[in-house]
Amino acid sequence: MDEKEIREAEILKEELSKHEEEIFVDPDQSVEEVLIDSIDEKNHKIKNLISMVILLAGLFVGSLFVDVIQLARGGGFSQKALNSTDVFQSSGKTWVAYTEPMVTIKVVSDDACGEACKPDEVLVGLKGALPTMLTQKIDVNSTEGKKLIAQFKLKTIPAFIFSKEIEKTELFAKAQPFLDQQGDAYAIKSAEAGFPVGKYLVAPTVSNQDITLGSVDAKVKVVSFNYFQNPDDKKFYQAIIAPMIKDYGDKIQFVFKNYFPTASTLGAQAAMAGECANAQGKFLVYADKLFANQAVWGKTKDANPTFKGYAASLGLKVVDFNKCLDTKQFQAQVDATQKDGQDFGIQLTPALFVGSDLQPATATYDDVKKVLDDQLQK
Repeated sequence: MDEKEIREAEILKEELSKHEEEIFVDPDQSVEEVLIDSIDEKNHKIKNLISMVILLAGLFVGSLFVDVIQLARGGGFSQKALNSTDVFQSSGKTWVAYTEPMVTIKVVSDDACGEACKPDEVLVGLKGALPTMLTQKIDVNSTEGKKLIAQFKLKTIPAFIFSKEIEKTELFAKAQPFLDQQGDAYAIKSAEAGFPVGKYLVAPTVSNQDITLGSVDAKVKVVSFNYFQNPDDKKFYQAIIAPMIKDYGDKIQFVFKNYFPTASTLGAQAAMAGECANAQGKFLVYADKLFANQAVWGKTKDANPTFKGYAASLGLKVVDFNKCLDTKQFQAQVDATQKDGQDFGIQLTPALFVGSDLQPATATYDDVKKVLDDQLQK
């Protein structure tokens, strides 16, 4: 240090010594040590001042301060900015404000299913009704997928499960009849909502009251939902079902489920007639008759007299058959089968299942035969 600097340090030491209540100065310190301590103290005060200025500026300017920082970083909006508009643009996108909460929708599906299992069409419709939804894809074979299948007893995919936040949306009141709540989540009842089925996860149930042919112990079960009055069902029955029963016999168990439009009076009467014939072990011959003469009884207002005539011509016990038909003896079973079809999401007949695999309506007998042979060889 030169003489000038030494003199200035001595003066500073004297001044600091006069204000011991503010800064403690050790009399034994050298001039250099006092100078260094002074500089450190000065720097500390400057840092505190800067911090205070920043804090006060932030509190004073508020959201404008946030905007400046975010603007410097290239994105983001302050609460003040968001409160001033319901629509704004950022990064080439238009953002719209909604008062409803964000709702997560888990979509359970299977890529291996292909186009049939793609949920795009349903999601577009849901997005229109619930714009705040966030989609999460769940693979049907994943741990979470299997958990959801078990939790909601899912029969088909794609399946759609909403988070609890849907309760706070306007859509909830309208959609509630089609929702199945389990815990804090809701699954859409796809069948009741009329959603398209991509793939069935389980086979239709078979009860002791169902119309069955073949062995109950058969390895492969074939379940067919049919409507006696439908021309497409007639063709399917004659081209596929009848020869299949003949060719495979006890190798399979065939289950026939009457399924008709709820408004079809003749469909209900034909279903009852089939049940009454089955009670006498004559279902197959009677079904042949109903399908073969579809154009005849399908034009009547009341087909029961015609059905009684068919029973007589086929050698059934007429008294028992007529009583069964008149008293609607198997009404509970007819209703149960109808519910089976509705719960399973059957939208059109014929619907033929080999195990849990629904065969295409365009399938030929050779197509079905190949599936049956493959199932029997497993």
